[in-house]
Amino acid sequence: MLSHQPPPPTAAVRAPNLRAQAYENFRQQIMRAQIRPGQFISQRELMQLLAMPLGAVRELIPRLEAEGLLHTVPQRGLQIANVDLKLIKNAFELRLLLEREAAVRFATSASDAELERIEAEHLSIVRRARAGPIDEALLAEATQVDWGLHEHMIDALGNELISEAYRINSLRVRLIKFEHSSLAADILLAAMEEHLWFIEALRRRDAAAVAERLGHHIESARRRVLGLPRPALPWSSSQLDAP
Repeated sequence: MLSHQPPPPTAAVRAPNLRAQAYENFRQQIMRAQIRPGQFISQRELMQLLAMPLGAVRELIPRLEAEGLLHTVPQRGLQIANVDLKLIKNAFELRLLLEREAAVRFATSASDAELERIEAEHLSIVRRARAGPIDEALLAEATQVDWGLHEHMIDALGNELISEAYRINSLRVRLIKFEHSSLAADILLAAMEEHLWFIEALRRRDAAAVAERLGHHIESARRRVLGLPRPALPWSSSQLDAP
């Protein structure tokens, strides 16, 4: 009987897969705070960190340089993007431009059930954080809920170019937050409360309030990484108490 097993993938097919995997591994290292802003690293060290062959890492480097996540320093090697005031300004401005448009559209396109689910996820985090203790597992889940809402609104636009640009910029924002602040109990509750305030406008389908409240939330994050006072939330946290 003749075998109908497909032929093994050619080198031309494997190469893009390896490049994509190398990039995803790099992204995960930033998400897990395993790569520090300004860190110098050799190609071989990067290969070991990403668990990828040297060829895939060498092909990855030009993409990371083009995205501003890494650059080559003569006689010193590769340097992860260094966080400075220019990077903070540019990354948060781009974040605001992309997310504000996405949020306004999401206010009309999201279903009631979808918004109820999103609100319930946030309320669950707030209840558990107030009851305590706030452990690493809760912080990790809260981070996923936080970033998940932002990415979900962006993806709801249905534009792959915007989604890709947003995720590249999100890596810059992650580097900034890793350098300038750490997620703690007070930050966790503040972020969730701001999200619930924003979600309340989404549920009312109030585009103007959605844009204003999202801007407040992003400005709050920007001020936090700069070490500036957080703008007051014009909504009592007691209004967030679960029934």
